[in-house]
Amino acid sequence: MTTPLVKDRIYRSPQALIGGVLLLAIVGWLGIDALFRGHGRTPWLALAALILIVPLAVAFTLRPAVFAGEDRLRVRNPFRVITLPWGEIASLRSGYSNEVIVKSGAKYQLWAIPVSLRSRKKAARRQAKAQADARGGRPGGAGRGLGGFGGFGGQIAPDHAAAGPVRAETDKVMDDLREMLESRGPAESAQGEITVRWAYEVAAPAVAGAVLLAILLVVG
Repeated sequence: MTTPLVKDRIYRSPQALIGGVLLLAIVGWLGIDALFRGHGRTPWLALAALILIVPLAVAFTLRPAVFAGEDRLRVRNPFRVITLPWGEIASLRSGYSNEVIVKSGAKYQLWAIPVSLRSRKKAARRQAKAQADARGGRPGGAGRGLGGFGGFGGQIAPDHAAAGPVRAETDKVMDDLREMLESRGPAESAQGEITVRWAYEVAAPAVAGAVLLAILLVVG
């Protein structure tokens, strides 16, 4: 009896998907209108622009994804697909961008898990409010007693909020990936070589569109 395969966890940016669909709809509407209603060089310029813009829009919005499997982390970025065995990953770092760092020192950005500083600030505000509520609605955690100074005539309530800190959504995703790295990194099946494949299916049409557009603009 064979063991059922564990499906990969897939992480993508909902905002990027929505933005990509809207962008493609606008570009398609304008481009097709210019193709069929334009005069002179306009249809050719519209065609070149579509060949250039559509692959790039797909690459940066719809394409990025992170697939976390039992033995591998597969990162699909705009122009590359990086397959990383868990055993080769040194750490997952969150700063102004989310990155995976391998034992050789190389690092790869996780385009599908963008950092939102705004979400972090909102999470920090929610965390501060939760802590204040747990302390009786006073952020300092103490009553205002004699002379308005904390610590006199006030009681500190248990810090319930500390047990479950509020986190931004992408930070939660990075926490999940770190847990998988910790649990699967030492596994024998999670060892191997890192592979990087360039996405020529995205780059080639974009380059062709750029070349065609440049020729049309030069020829006049």
